[in-house]
Amino acid sequence: MVVLIVILLGVVSLSRLAIDLLPELEVPIVMAITSYEGAGPQEVERIVTEPIESQLSTLSGVKSIRSRSSAGSSMVIVEFEWGTNLDYITNEMREKIDLISSFFPDSVSKPMIVKMDVDMMPIMMIGVTSDQDLEKLKKIIEDKIKPRLERIEGVASVDIIGGKTREIQVEVDPSKLQAYNLTINDIVQIIRAENNNTPGGYVQQGTKDYLVRVTGEYENVRELEKVLIPLKTGGTIELGHLANIKDTYKEETMYSYLNGEPAIAITIQKQSGANTVEVSDKILATLEQVKKEVPGNLFIKIAMDQAEFIRLSINQVVSNAWKGALLAIIILFLFLRSIRSTMIIGIAIPISIITTFTLVYFGGLTLNMMTLGGLALGIGMMVDSAIVILENIYRHRQEGLGRLEAAKFGTAEVGMAVIASNLTTIVVFLPIAYVRGLASQIFRPFALTISFSLLASLLVALSFIPMLASKFMIVENNGNGNPKNFMQRLSKKWADFLRLVDRKYRSLLNWALGHRKTVIIITTLAFIFSVALIPLIGTEFIPAQDSGYFSVEIRLPNSTVLEETARVTEQIEKMIAEFPEIDALFVNIGSGTMGTTNSHSASITGRLLPLSQRTRGVEEIMDEIRQKTANIPGAEISVSAEGGAMISGSPIDVTVKGPDLDQLKIISDQIMEIVENVPGTREVTSSLTEGSPELSVKLDREKANKYGVTAYQVAQAVQTGLQGATASKFRTGGDEIDIKVLLPEENRKTIDNLNRLMVTSALGFNVPLEEVAEIQYKTGPQSITRIDQSRTVSVIADIFGRDLGSVMADIEREVSMIPLPAGYEIEYGGLNKEMVEAFTDLALALVLAIILVYMILAIQFDALLTPFIIMFSIPPTLIGVVLGLLLTGRTFNVVTFIGVIMLAGIVVNNAIVLVDYINTLRERGLERREAVLRGGQTRLRPILMTTLTTVLALIPLTLGIGEGAELSSPMATAVVFGLSFSTLITLVLIPVMYTILDDLSRKFKKRFKKPVDGETAIEGM
Repeated sequence: MVVLIVILLGVVSLSRLAIDLLPELEVPIVMAITSYEGAGPQEVERIVTEPIESQLSTLSGVKSIRSRSSAGSSMVIVEFEWGTNLDYITNEMREKIDLISSFFPDSVSKPMIVKMDVDMMPIMMIGVTSDQDLEKLKKIIEDKIKPRLERIEGVASVDIIGGKTREIQVEVDPSKLQAYNLTINDIVQIIRAENNNTPGGYVQQGTKDYLVRVTGEYENVRELEKVLIPLKTGGTIELGHLANIKDTYKEETMYSYLNGEPAIAITIQKQSGANTVEVSDKILATLEQVKKEVPGNLFIKIAMDQAEFIRLSINQVVSNAWKGALLAIIILFLFLRSIRSTMIIGIAIPISIITTFTLVYFGGLTLNMMTLGGLALGIGMMVDSAIVILENIYRHRQEGLGRLEAAKFGTAEVGMAVIASNLTTIVVFLPIAYVRGLASQIFRPFALTISFSLLASLLVALSFIPMLASKFMIVENNGNGNPKNFMQRLSKKWADFLRLVDRKYRSLLNWALGHRKTVIIITTLAFIFSVALIPLIGTEFIPAQDSGYFSVEIRLPNSTVLEETARVTEQIEKMIAEFPEIDALFVNIGSGTMGTTNSHSASITGRLLPLSQRTRGVEEIMDEIRQKTANIPGAEISVSAEGGAMISGSPIDVTVKGPDLDQLKIISDQIMEIVENVPGTREVTSSLTEGSPELSVKLDREKANKYGVTAYQVAQAVQTGLQGATASKFRTGGDEIDIKVLLPEENRKTIDNLNRLMVTSALGFNVPLEEVAEIQYKTGPQSITRIDQSRTVSVIADIFGRDLGSVMADIEREVSMIPLPAGYEIEYGGLNKEMVEAFTDLALALVLAIILVYMILAIQFDALLTPFIIMFSIPPTLIGVVLGLLLTGRTFNVVTFIGVIMLAGIVVNNAIVLVDYINTLRERGLERREAVLRGGQTRLRPILMTTLTTVLALIPLTLGIGEGAELSSPMATAVVFGLSFSTLITLVLIPVMYTILDDLSRKFKKRFKKPVDGETAIEGM
């Protein structure tokens, strides 16, 4: 009944668990964004940025303050320590800024406080093409698709990029305007005044009230041509005589293409806290319904879907988990050679997993790479306790005890050792809870899941396994007797082999006890050799994941027109389209940051074929793209992976701090040259970007006063003359179409046209712009970046083909030779800084974990020397970890470090079982050497079984095959090789150390007290 309740709870919990790639992270970054219209970067820095930085630097938990002062805007980014309460700190930031905002000039906007949210990035990008023109397609998307998507639970916003928008354009003839002494603004005001439906009140007639409405809205474009424009000299003239009125489309500032065909993009953001997979599933289902309902043939292609990589990664982890469980069960059968005994332990696996799901659900966790990865790693360890207990029960049954007595005595004999071994594994994760930083935030769910799985398996091993053994266990003949069929003959041969292994191990152990110095020397030399190999292992922060998506950002000189940007982008797109791994390419030309449009920039989002259908990873493909596009003149091209990334940021970030921008540029140029020459670096750029070319319209105050012209009138005339002005809306069929008044294209593209723009004077006549203002060529100012209230320039770069640690070592060596003037300093940030901080924190966690393991053992054995013997099983772990990483070509990273911390709790388990049984035999009167030999021989099989089940259960993860495997394979590699080598060495080293320390203990006791007659065990152990 209890088992049924546990299974029911687990199934219900599993059905309600949300699925995601990684645990929900609250990034501890808050931004203060302020605008200062008309101010240059230095003014913004002095008047806005510096006071805000000073105020925010007094907040508690501040890790760093970064700022960017640009023309007309200030952005201050405050990074706090992980774990900071951002709701509280955001309110405190508002209060701090309110104290100084009253001292800002009137043109400074109220600072906007924004928390950095990972949900700000779109979870899905959809490309839509059709056999209809782009205007009709966009209308279908706006009217039919977008509203349906916005109604989906969990969707925050839906944005449409590209397409054509209908517009009524009133192209006025500038010569006729001048002839009639009119301006564009005169035309705009008349259209705005004429095109109105205005309620006038109510009139009563009989028993009814009638609403009176003055209807003046245009019913068709012809009416717009008949609008009468009053002349300043008297009389009127029809608008049609002054302007060419066209029913056309808005000027395109952005182009979108899907696989080379004009398309419209839809980007979707999810609400904060919503589950990515659930939202994606609902979106895909809605799109399938919409395709059946809308007219025409819609071709919808998913250019990017974060949930796709999540699904593939989760499925891969689940697949590896059940494969590992199957391998573990096969090992059990080979050693136990009993279907019943194997089934008893095999049943413990699903019950433990189901119990773990229940604990995961009530622990507030989700199903993600960390929790499922922890479960996959824990599957092999789930059966360890059950193996030790069942093997001990089985041995006592062979010795003649009944089922019930063998179950009770066998469980009690090793019960405390099993509890201690599980506690030592669980306790190593406690320090991770106190480690600060990203590593702790990501791996805390992993640690909790493994702890939950081990607690569940311990409970099952101590209760369920003895119960099943007492009811169903049958003692086999162990291959003895006369075999009657092939399976029995095979079983006899396997039994003979296991007995041969037992004898060989006893002989090896006997030799080791007679050559203790040789064993110690060999082990020490192997340890020293492995330490010497450590520099050959590369280091990085967190392994990059192959999500199957990449992004190419293209930036041309700031003055580049949209058509030229489109030409260059098309050239790059054709290069990439030739790659056989490409599934889809979505091109967006004219896209800028934060939803803005920039004619000189573009982006290409690439979707690759599934990992199983290609031979190259996304990193290799991206590097070939870099090489093929490196020689395009004038283009800055950046290639990066999309989706699936655990963190964002540049691997290499070298920052120069100092007061003078010119000197900072000199130093940063030297650093750029160094970084570019270091093997493995890619896309080396500087934060000190070139200014934007611009034309400055400088008002001549004296002339302007004579003509009665103000700066505002000049600005309005320039803006309307170059961009046009939306005068009103033309309503038809429920749609609202802009009526835009503008000059013909040939009259608003040159500087001469700009000079001839007419400005309305307060004296009643119009003045050419060149009469009251001078047009000057300028280069727009650069933005000013600051870190911790100091001006900075950052050199950032990506890497390929080399590990981050090796690249940074080369860079730091060369950069250290640059002579720095007084007041200037160089700092290293980016992912390298995160890596160093994480390694420092995890090293502390490892030391604390080892101390906690020793404390648990000291409590368990009620002694200090016995735990000390057991702890000798930890150092040999390094030999396996180093060799494993070298053989597989993997790096030492945060994930690997977590595996090493795990090993500190796992590798002692075998030593616990071995030493505990040796002490038990000595307490029963056996001489020390015989107790060691018999204890080692007796515990050999359970030790090999527990090790092999753990190792083989992790083999699928170690191979690193499939989506998302990059995250778990380094950890599995460390555990597999570390545990394997530690076990092989422990089987010999621990008995040797047991006898050595026993001898030292005896000598110590003889020196300080008389020996006790009949003493057989190590006192105090």
